[in-house]
Amino acid sequence: MNEEKLGFIGLGNMGHPMAKNLEKAGFSLSVFNRTTEKAEDFKEKSKISNTVGELVENSDIIFTMLTNDDAVKAVYEEIFSKNITGKLFIDMSTISPEATNGIANAIKIKEGFFLDAPVAGSTKPAAEGNLLIMVGGEEKDLQRATPYLQKLGKNIKHLGENGKGIAAKLSINYFLSIIYQGLAETVLFSEKLGIERKDMLGIINESASGSGATKVKTPLLESENYSPAFALDLMLKDILLAKNSGADFPLSKTLIETYQAAHDKGFGKDDVIGIINYLKE
Repeated sequence: MNEEKLGFIGLGNMGHPMAKNLEKAGFSLSVFNRTTEKAEDFKEKSKISNTVGELVENSDIIFTMLTNDDAVKAVYEEIFSKNITGKLFIDMSTISPEATNGIANAIKIKEGFFLDAPVAGSTKPAAEGNLLIMVGGEEKDLQRATPYLQKLGKNIKHLGENGKGIAAKLSINYFLSIIYQGLAETVLFSEKLGIERKDMLGIINESASGSGATKVKTPLLESENYSPAFALDLMLKDILLAKNSGADFPLSKTLIETYQAAHDKGFGKDDVIGIINYLKE
């Protein structure tokens, strides 16, 4: 297989380390970010594009990692003004199934190819290339993307046609929102009963209730430093996307109320487990 030219749009908290892993692997890479400072440390080994259009023209496979529906739609509107015949687009953002399917259809009309490939994992797994990648799209397109996706994630799951990747991502984040609120409430409850936070977290992590999710948030809870690996506002966005996609369960209403109230009180930019500060009030 000839090595293809890669493009990466969106160098935020997740996109930056992901693009760096492609660069470290030695692939031909162009990057674009609206805030140009975030692209600075790519100039030695990769190409920094001045526009989305320029990046698309110079790339065979284009990755996008952006914050929400509006950001993704704005970028793909620019993409659609170009000749994209034969190019493969891999959107790794967490957006609505409607936006995903709309973009997938528009790309097919213009004779391009599309995978929705959102990821599970925050900034540390992104930097280590250990993300879980959930893919919706055609098998042949996934085969073409696999050598590159393998540099980003330890586990690539093909779930079916376009839209299935994003469906899995909304489902796993729904579960994570439950875990994080439950973990915060449990820590606060045990403290009320006179149990040291460190001791309670140790018990949680060593018992059947411990998981990768509880373990990764333990250092933040112990140090009470909630600088964001995954911001609370992003989790609120994902719970609302889940609700709009049909998550209508007893816990759904409670989750939305809690995360929305935490956002309203100014905790949205903290890490998602910073919800403990809202619950404490």
